[in-house]
Amino acid sequence: MKNFYQEFKNFAIKGNMIDMAIGIIIGSAFNNVINTLVKKVILPPLSLLTADVNLSDRKYVLREGTGEMGEVAIGYGEMFEVMIDFFIVAFTIFIVLRGINRFKSKAEDPHDQEVETPKNIELLSNLEQLMKEQNDLLRASQK
Repeated sequence: MKNFYQEFKNFAIKGNMIDMAIGIIIGSAFNNVINTLVKKVILPPLSLLTADVNLSDRKYVLREGTGEMGEVAIGYGEMFEVMIDFFIVAFTIFIVLRGINRFKSKAEDPHDQEVETPKNIELLSNLEQLMKEQNDLLRASQK
């Protein structure tokens, strides 16, 4: 149990938990933006194309509501809206991660002058160069 506690403490202190919390907060705000984009920007022109039919109201009624019993229906229009939300979020995340990976690969290349190379990569590159020079000197002295 002590080992588990220590592992959790290391996880929380190293900032992973804070990073996750920030990601969740930004994700929920991003979700609101996407919901508004879909419901207020994308779906109204789509409803014009479908003769003013509001897609979120589209449903297949299994049983009509009578008196105290409510209606039983499959709301496929809402499902359509949620699918549009999902594809917009997935595409946006794909584009963002693609950009991050492009910058990350450029930053890891010590010979790329376009992006500033992180110090640890630069030091490793210098160390590699020094080792090559040392190996060349050792080979030359053995001949």
